[in-house]
Amino acid sequence: MDALLVTAHPAARSLTAALAEVTAKTLADNGYAVLTSDLYAMGWNAAVTARDFGTPAHPELPIADQSAEAYARGSLSEDIVAEQEKLRRASLVVFHFPLWWYGMPAILKGWFDRVFVKGFAFGLKDASGRTRKYGDGGLAGKRALVVITAGDRETAFDPRGINGEAGELFFPFLHGIFWYTGMRPLRPHLVAGTDRPGWDRFGHEVDRLRTRLAGIDGESPLPYRALADGDYDADRHLRPSLAAGRSGLGIHLGAADEVR
Repeated sequence: MDALLVTAHPAARSLTAALAEVTAKTLADNGYAVLTSDLYAMGWNAAVTARDFGTPAHPELPIADQSAEAYARGSLSEDIVAEQEKLRRASLVVFHFPLWWYGMPAILKGWFDRVFVKGFAFGLKDASGRTRKYGDGGLAGKRALVVITAGDRETAFDPRGINGEAGELFFPFLHGIFWYTGMRPLRPHLVAGTDRPGWDRFGHEVDRLRTRLAGIDGESPLPYRALADGDYDADRHLRPSLAAGRSGLGIHLGAADEVR
């Protein structure tokens, strides 16, 4: 089994880096061959540019289509190809990063922008010609876990917390990146309160992360609704019989006892 560990923090002695080391060792102890991408240490270029695609055959096309052409003809830049090869090998991908301005650091966003190109991660068709997305795609079946450090207290991320409930706050990448490309997102692992004076929970958080990772193979992914299962109509609206009377991001999580 292979796992890919992607880390995004500029400080080599950060809490993020320390927890990433725990993840690497724990997964290795559990039988995984651990591949790593420490984006700051690698000097990862976060910006999509024309150099990513070699000599474009049709430079007038949208960027997604240019990337698809480059992927098909094998002219993507070497750094992108190397990351895609790691993803091909990995059945589990773990991302370690701090929460900055309600999202991931720009260097990690740039990793997704450059590596998850059309034809590789998305934009594929099934046998009927329909686009494979939301529960299917180029990365179908791979599991994804985010381990996020945040300065504010844990209660600020609960369903009535001022920051918003963690699952909804992280919806753009849990659902919009992972689920969209067919990956199976696991419940996010939040390490909160790290900016509070006197924070002394490092040992506790190490134990909590080790325990989580020890059982990761048996963990169920978040039950997002697959587009191919018929829960959405032709306009991509959730059918009125499902999550009736509700709205918001939570309606895209199915319930085990739901009648379809």
